Amino acid sequence: MKPVILLQHSIFTALCVIGTASVAQRPSQRSGWQQLYQAHVHDGMPLRVMAPIQIKTDRNYPLIVSLHGAGGKGNDNRKQLKDWNKQLAEPERRKAFPCYVVAPQAKGLWNNEDFKKIKSYVKTLPAVDHDRIYIMGHSMGGHGTYIFIQLDPEYFAAAAPSAGSGLRRTEDFIDPSKIKDVPIWAFHGDKDGACPIEKDIKVFEEIKKLGGVMKLTTWVGDNHGVSGKMIPGAANGTTQISSDRCSKEPDFMKWLFSQSR
Repeated sequence: MKPVILLQHSIFTALCVIGTASVAQRPSQRSGWQQLYQAHVHDGMPLRVMAPIQIKTDRNYPLIVSLHGAGGKGNDNRKQLKDWNKQLAEPERRKAFPCYVVAPQAKGLWNNEDFKKIKSYVKTLPAVDHDRIYIMGHSMGGHGTYIFIQLDPEYFAAAAPSAGSGLRRTEDFIDPSKIKDVPIWAFHGDKDGACPIEKDIKVFEEIKKLGGVMKLTTWVGDNHGVSGKMIPGAANGTTQISSDRCSKEPDFMKWLFSQSR
């Protein structure tokens, strides 16, 4: 079956998050939108967490796990906030898509120990809709997104890797059969020299053969620095879908928040 092509990819609106119980909190040294992401440390892992503007007692809220790229590595609990975190903090997005956003910080490549700590932290948050936990990340965070959904395909309701896939280590091999039923919307510049798009295309083609649920947006003419395009979209995006099981919704935020386990 040939993939359906959706031209002029567009996207739209928002998210949020805060921390809670059993975590040490550091005072924020950032200004503006970064202050919305409160600093926490859980089991030795630094995290920045933005909560919904208002948590109502009679409802639960989706949660987005945000994975930084290699430039965010460390333990300063600051560098992991990226351009998509700023986009998610915009007031209109927060109102339209109330949710938690959890941005952990890794010291090295994302791995199973990091994933365990993230899941443990999520359990401490109040009013989380555990059927609507999403994950997104760019570059190393895009790789990490693929890795985490392989480690536990039942945990996430949807995944959005940008400029990811194809780490050279054998333990980071992408097994499409494990993730074919996880709704994925991947993004990649076709001129990416850091992580060539061919690796993402290979994953997409394998999932397509399996009748899986994956969308792949190619940013025509773009290199590796495309992380700011996931949420708002751009006119140079062309999107393929792997099967009729995929939602054809062109707005990323609407697509993401429509997904549930």
